[in-house]
Amino acid sequence: MSAVRGLAGAARLRSGLRELRGAALPAALVLGGILLALNLISFGFGEAPAPILRRAFEGTWGTPYGVGQVLFKATPLLFTGLAFSIALRAGLFNIGAEGQLAMASLAGAVVAARLPPGTPWAVAVPASIACAMAAGAAVALVPALLRARLGAHEIISGIMMNRVADALAPWLLASALGRAAMRTADAIPAATLPRLDRFVPALRGSAASVAFPLAVALAFAAHRALSRTRAGREMRFVGQSAEAARAEGIDVPRRRLAALLASGAVAGAAMTATTLGYKGYYELGLGAGAGFSGIPVALLGRGTPVGLVLAAVLFGTLEQAGLAINARVPKEAMDVLEALAIVLVAAAARSGERAGRPEGAPA
Repeated sequence: MSAVRGLAGAARLRSGLRELRGAALPAALVLGGILLALNLISFGFGEAPAPILRRAFEGTWGTPYGVGQVLFKATPLLFTGLAFSIALRAGLFNIGAEGQLAMASLAGAVVAARLPPGTPWAVAVPASIACAMAAGAAVALVPALLRARLGAHEIISGIMMNRVADALAPWLLASALGRAAMRTADAIPAATLPRLDRFVPALRGSAASVAFPLAVALAFAAHRALSRTRAGREMRFVGQSAEAARAEGIDVPRRRLAALLASGAVAGAAMTATTLGYKGYYELGLGAGAGFSGIPVALLGRGTPVGLVLAAVLFGTLEQAGLAINARVPKEAMDVLEALAIVLVAAAARSGERAGRPEGAPA
């Protein structure tokens, strides 16, 4: 009996070493590739790499303020990355998160500004977030219905809804709300989210807010719901094979509809970072780009909450580093590193799979 246990322990040890080797290789490849690319970019603009690297580190993880700014940049990316991941679970490509976030930010900001001044925090914040998520789901409803009922691909309709949101947001601000400044009124104090520096004084001055732990909690809650509930499992089956799911009696259109609506609602929740946790109002263009940046976050996160958090922090670090080195190197250079990170992680994931595969197993 002891010999069997010993063999089982040895097998687990070998398996753990293979997993460690498979994880170390991708990490080394990605980190080394990013550092090498940053060195080449520095040389390309006539700058020495060492000062650029030092400035990038000091502007991100080298100071408490930089850490707070990284978390602030990562928060909307975590929301939109989770939104895309939910849709991807059902085999859908929610490219409309940009428009969903814009409309949700506007709706949530209007509610937050028009609540009675005496509204308690426990009512004002949930009401604003709920209206924002409902608006995000409403924008996603059009491509969801077109996909579920007519079979129209959600990429086309999602891009269409992004353009509709681009035109609708300024019209609503200027005509329906009468805001010539292209921004909503300020939210009442009870409808805003506190900054993290209230709880961690070292982060004073940064824009990081309670929206970040809220995004992390939502990522874990969504993963648990999608893994442990019947609806979540059926979404996964639909994503793997719609025909097989249909043969098993799963209502495929219904699950696709639910996945896109949930995805739109989560994308709308990203306004907690930009509107409720930062500005305290919505202005035209606030949060722009987060919807598209959430796509690589979801792809790099590989469907796990820890992976999504790490991927969002990675892209948040690159965005904040771009601001830190902007005086020496154009900020757009960091866009090159973001694209490189996606390519490297994709290649590293394949290398990790090969490294973790038992010897002699087919590729």
